[in-house]
Amino acid sequence: MPRAVTLIRSAALSDVAEYAYAATAPAESRLVFLAGACPLHEDGSTAAVGDYAGQARKAVENMEVALRAAGASLRDVISTRVLVASSRQEDLVTAWQVVRDTFGDHDVPSTLMGVTVLGYKDQLVEIEAVAAVLDA
Repeated sequence: MPRAVTLIRSAALSDVAEYAYAATAPAESRLVFLAGACPLHEDGSTAAVGDYAGQARKAVENMEVALRAAGASLRDVISTRVLVASSRQEDLVTAWQVVRDTFGDHDVPSTLMGVTVLGYKDQLVEIEAVAAVLDA
């Protein structure tokens, strides 16, 4: 199945980042804007309380559910923003590594941000995403 997303790299930018610096999608693609994926169970309770990696895994799982509902998958994601409720860089990196590993070689442009607080009780991680799909 053809994909809409093209990842762009530049030799003029550092290769230390574990993601492409830009991505494009053709005009005929359908954009899917996801709400922030939160680490919540179906009953609304927060998963993996106190565990950055566990919350990142649950947020990715929930993001995949939302993508499927929109007719998309992780391979259709064009960009992400990973929000982590911490001022400690190691906590951000812990959450990021889960997200990065999940995406594998589809290393979309991404922003990793430490924030003061997130919306749900005991929430440490939230992942925003945009996807692009070519409908048949």
